[in-house]
Amino acid sequence: SMIGESLGTFYLGTTVPAPGEPVLYDSRDLTTHAVCVGMTGSGKTGLCLSLLEEALLDGVPVIAIDPKGDLGNLMLTFPALAPADFAPWVDPAQAARDGVSVAQLAATTAERWRAGLAASGQGPDRIARLRAAGEVVIYTPGSDAGVPISALKSFRAPPATLAGDAESWRDRIEGAVSALLGMIGVAADPLRSREHVLLSQLFERDWRAGNDVELATLVHGVMKPPFAQVGVFDLETFFPSADRTQLALALNTLLASPSFAAWTQGVPLDIPSLLFTTAGKPRIAVLSIAHLGDAERMFFVTLLLNEVIAWMRTLAGTSSLRALVFMDEVTGYLPPTAMPPSKKPMLTLLKQARAFGVGLVLATQNPVDVDYKALANAGTWFLGRLQTERDKARVLEGLEGASAAAGKAFDRAAMESTLAGLATRTFVMNNVHDDHPIVFQARFAMSYLAGPLTRAQIHTLMAPLTPGPSSPAATRPTAPPPPLEPRGVRPVAPGGIEELFADAPALGPALLGVVKVHYAQATSQLDAWRDLTVVAPLEAGALGDPWAHAQLADARRLVGLGPQPAAGATFSALPAGFDAKAVAKLKDGLAAWIFRAAPLEVAVAKQLGLTSAPDESEPAFRARCAIKAREGRDAAVDKLRAKYQPKLDALAAKERTADARVDREQAQATSATASSAISIGASMLGALFGGRRGTASKVASAARSIGRTAGQRGDVTRARDAVDQLALQHADLEAALATEIAQLRAAPEPDVATAKVVAKKADTVVTRVALVWLPL
Repeated sequence: SMIGESLGTFYLGTTVPAPGEPVLYDSRDLTTHAVCVGMTGSGKTGLCLSLLEEALLDGVPVIAIDPKGDLGNLMLTFPALAPADFAPWVDPAQAARDGVSVAQLAATTAERWRAGLAASGQGPDRIARLRAAGEVVIYTPGSDAGVPISALKSFRAPPATLAGDAESWRDRIEGAVSALLGMIGVAADPLRSREHVLLSQLFERDWRAGNDVELATLVHGVMKPPFAQVGVFDLETFFPSADRTQLALALNTLLASPSFAAWTQGVPLDIPSLLFTTAGKPRIAVLSIAHLGDAERMFFVTLLLNEVIAWMRTLAGTSSLRALVFMDEVTGYLPPTAMPPSKKPMLTLLKQARAFGVGLVLATQNPVDVDYKALANAGTWFLGRLQTERDKARVLEGLEGASAAAGKAFDRAAMESTLAGLATRTFVMNNVHDDHPIVFQARFAMSYLAGPLTRAQIHTLMAPLTPGPSSPAATRPTAPPPPLEPRGVRPVAPGGIEELFADAPALGPALLGVVKVHYAQATSQLDAWRDLTVVAPLEAGALGDPWAHAQLADARRLVGLGPQPAAGATFSALPAGFDAKAVAKLKDGLAAWIFRAAPLEVAVAKQLGLTSAPDESEPAFRARCAIKAREGRDAAVDKLRAKYQPKLDALAAKERTADARVDREQAQATSATASSAISIGASMLGALFGGRRGTASKVASAARSIGRTAGQRGDVTRARDAVDQLALQHADLEAALATEIAQLRAAPEPDVATAKVVAKKADTVVTRVALVWLPL
């Protein structure tokens, strides 16, 4: 393409001064994180949006935290670049100030975008590729303007893998409790605050047992904790009942407030589902928090970052870029001295995310308010115009620390001089992976930069994507028969079978089975045990196969069933033939049904040799496939470069030799020309003044020198032809490499299919069979 982009590189702009070379940034460098700093009007937002556009183009999913409301602009991509596309998004107040109609402003805006994109080597086809590469979704916690997201589901128990990591476990509890207390206005020290210690104990108790923490049960837990001792003190001494009541009331007020109800609605805060669509396409998940208050923002950002860390620690390590976490304005979340709840997870990501291929990109226009010692872990710094000398000093201090951490020399005076002369949309890129800083002009953003989006605008953009009722399952079990007519007398069940009753006035019979099942498949290294609960309604008439209409059920179906029916309950009849002999065969019949009708469905990507884990969601599996494919692609690109590099090096050496030969032949030709001129001049003078003796031989000698000069000139021409031939060979070799890389990029995404793994018959154990009477 015109900008020379290739797989695994982000096109960010062109070097300064003009005409510059394209700045193609290696996406893998982002695993060492990046910082973008610039005052209002520096072009920082445009550069950051361009970086996210490049990530999506390259198949890298992004979680983008948006405190200002600008990142929704990533949805404003218009491949046709038509005025009508821009018209709904231009500012009518701007049109009025300029004395033009909205349609006229839209037309000039569309033309400005077309010209700006063309000047940076981008056409409408690149916008179309961006739209096809993945999707942008705006999530709005605590609001239904965009796709609502349920933050309180983040109080679910962390994955079992985290329980063995004591530091991570403590951090997870501390983050959740600090964020929750922040929501009710309690700025609690995790070590000294009674509130923090008590809630941490409650979280610890539930999470260790694998139970989710519900806000309602937390209120009850504060009022009546399930323990009487905290450390060496009894509970009443440590945190008297009257004080606990105040905390419980504050939590209950939060739970009961209408505005907080919105926090319990929407899609769950699940990182794989945010990063990838169900079809496995990458997504930029814009978490818009501009509409929230400060405490609510802190609450959500802390929970989100902790979720990212918990997800990250379930992954295998990689050197490829797996995902990006971007925050548009980090002021307040990573301060130099204070320790808000968000700071600890942010520090954890800065220190540990690289090993998992997760890059953190932080932007700010207030450098003085950010902990630059923490940012010594950042490998790339994008620096735009800065407002004050204090800002420059703080940035230089951070750069110095980052360079020292990477073992690189840092020229503070030179950087200070460079920063002083930056124009709008011009940035210094200081990348520890490069030999020296680069000054470049940021490319034109493909997204229309409309500024912060209003609630109504977000609602308009997200209306087509707001989830409706859940889609029907791909396969449904056979429908149960219609309920039987109840009768008053309770039927007598055969001996040897347990009976359980629901608390309802009219009951019908069904079988309930609990089975321990083993699924194993050597080829995919699958080995999983499952406890399955099965319910099968019993039809009127002949018994037939009692498990004919069986369905898998939630184990919670057992809750609320008791050994005695409600007083006055009426019952349907049992089927004919349901006797002791039939009961004796129920366990074998259930084991056969499990083998036949309850296979474990797994997702398989054959080309990658991957099979989903039993508890792995489809988005999580597709995300794993995407990183495996990316690793393979990165390795293939590296292999290609290694294959071509010796040939390119050899050609370069030949070109240097050929250039040297041109210089040598040129020098000899120049010398020969001068000698011929002297020889001819001497012969002429001899003829005029020196008599005839010897003149003929001198003339002949001069003629021979002219012939030699012509030969030397021919050598120069041949040497230059050789240089041109080598240059053509070099260009052909570069083109061949580019073609092979393009073919790699064009390879289709690996197919993900569903496979069924049947239960191991020999290991299937029926642990319980009961006759249950369920409400009709």
